[in-house]
Amino acid sequence: MLYLIMDFLDFHHHKPNQVGIYNLNLNEKIRARRFSIGLHPKDITEDWRSDLEKIKGISLSENCFAIGECGLDGLISVDEKLQTDIFQSHITWAEEIKKPIIIHCIRRFSQILHFKKAKVPLIIHGFNKKENIAKELLQAGFYLSFGKAALDNLSLQKIIEDFPVQRMFLETDNADFEISALYEKVSEIKSISLEDLKMQMWENLENVINYG
Repeated sequence: MLYLIMDFLDFHHHKPNQVGIYNLNLNEKIRARRFSIGLHPKDITEDWRSDLEKIKGISLSENCFAIGECGLDGLISVDEKLQTDIFQSHITWAEEIKKPIIIHCIRRFSQILHFKKAKVPLIIHGFNKKENIAKELLQAGFYLSFGKAALDNLSLQKIIEDFPVQRMFLETDNADFEISALYEKVSEIKSISLEDLKMQMWENLENVINYG
């Protein structure tokens, strides 16, 4: 079982030696530790088809635990329909190889909700939005992963307090801080022991990896 290793699980990160799921760049070598692979919206180019084929090949590795990050971004110039089509391609592939999706979403949550019927677990990484959006995503079956903002954002802490611990993850993403600090804060917010929180995060990972 994954959670027999009782380290702090960093669900989504960019640090090669961190315990958790490393966000592998397209041109990196396949890693001997857990990683995810996907085409970030900002990295979409005219070569996206060949990039996606490369992603498919890499994702067949037994150390690839998820597809992503991928998704929709309302702040970049990449055509929105193209972003949507590529995101759907990621989901279709993830369903084929039965791996969860790590989602990047900026100002496109209503559109992301249209994908709720995907046959794989969907995890929004770095969630930092309003309570009503968190509730909508939860009701639609999404998981949420929280990052550095939860250390001092009071409204986000309130969301975490009310959000079921069985449907969340904790991550550093590309921020420079210790994941243990986030665990300590969330342990305090939710009034559960640090050890129980650590165990729950590993259980959640096992659930999304071995879904269905």
